[in-house]
Amino acid sequence: MLGSLGKLVERQIKKAQAEGQLKGLEGEGKPLPDRSPEALSDPAIAAGHRIMAQAGVLPEEFEIKKELDAARKGYPKITDPDARKTAMAKIADLEMRYHMARDARRAFLR
Repeated sequence: MLGSLGKLVERQIKKAQAEGQLKGLEGEGKPLPDRSPEALSDPAIAAGHRIMAQAGVLPEEFEIKKELDAARKGYPKITDPDARKTAMAKIADLEMRYHMARDARRAFLR
């Protein structure tokens, strides 16, 4: 069955090429974008992430991760002890939220 499906897909691709339907597509002639190793672990997840990214929608954990990285990057620059304590509390909160969102997504995909 899979062999037949593969042949069908190849025929459809060759037909589209012959008709010029694969010319002028976005990103043509450019290298494929770098994908995160986690997304590459499962093709279905990778496809889902790609579709969400193209639609401008990302899983909550991605936004939290961006905030977490920014908070971690800014932490060494803080000199005031009270501000450092507040920043560390924010980093701890973001880490907890990130891990919860990641674990929830993984549990949903199982």
